[in-house]
Amino acid sequence: MEMPITLAQVEEARRNIAPVALRTPLVRCNVDTRAELYLKLENLQPIGSFKIRGAANVMARTPREQLERGVLTASAGNMAQGVAFCARRMGVRATIVAPETAPATKIAAVERMGGRVIKVPFAEWWRTFETRSYPGVEATFIHAFDDLDVMAGNGTIALELLEDLPDLEAVVIPWGGGGLSCGIAAVLRARAPRVRIYAAEIETGAPLAASLAAGEPRTVEYKPSFVDGIGSKMVFPNMLERARRLLDGSLVVTLAEAAQAMKLVAERNRVIVEGAAACAVAAALSGRAGSGKIVAIVSGGNIDLDKFAQIVGQA
Repeated sequence: MEMPITLAQVEEARRNIAPVALRTPLVRCNVDTRAELYLKLENLQPIGSFKIRGAANVMARTPREQLERGVLTASAGNMAQGVAFCARRMGVRATIVAPETAPATKIAAVERMGGRVIKVPFAEWWRTFETRSYPGVEATFIHAFDDLDVMAGNGTIALELLEDLPDLEAVVIPWGGGGLSCGIAAVLRARAPRVRIYAAEIETGAPLAASLAAGEPRTVEYKPSFVDGIGSKMVFPNMLERARRLLDGSLVVTLAEAAQAMKLVAERNRVIVEGAAACAVAAALSGRAGSGKIVAIVSGGNIDLDKFAQIVGQA
């Protein structure tokens, strides 16, 4: 199987991101299930999300003269923070195109890091991923998921998983645009092809599951919810092709299941997870990823604490 990224690219990415990103812990989830559930705590990254890995790698590999123009990305919050964090560290300007539904907590964090935020309607935001530009902004565009250097940065997570849990049997990964899932899966397919790899989606916007079932891209209804880091109307065709080759399927969870997973992880492991990360945990707990040693990628923990308290209080 031809991989979108090579192991050499991922090893280089590990060196590139070492000054910025943490080697996050892998902990056992304190729940009684037929599977041994582990949590890969990317919520402990400096920006509270795995996105710092891809952002750091792509910016490390971008020529300085291109960075001097400033950088631009489209993000609902976490890639925005990754790009803004790295841009401040490198002394360049960062502009973020965000949907109007982006959480205030994430937008405030970007602005604290010196990023300029442009909020637009969801459809206009989504077009930015396709055009890789925004009117009036002359800057180097950094794609949040459809970029090989971003995927290589994300793939470093898989290297850590295989070092910490060599006999892992399955991994469940939140699916937003696919850069996290495909980056991790490319490494696992090369190093440990026996491992089952699943995307996790939310019922309010699960285009990957629909597209995999149809064998071609499908557009679905999307409704904003507290699960703001994932969920959309469609899958980019080239990301769908990668997913078809790399993943064993997509597991769709309900909002109630995601909320319950947030509560359970907080109670048992004293860890705050945002909605997207909770979808991976919920999918793993559902039993649909099978038994044995299963890792849920806790992609981030950037959620307003009042909202978090409300969600887990009602779960």
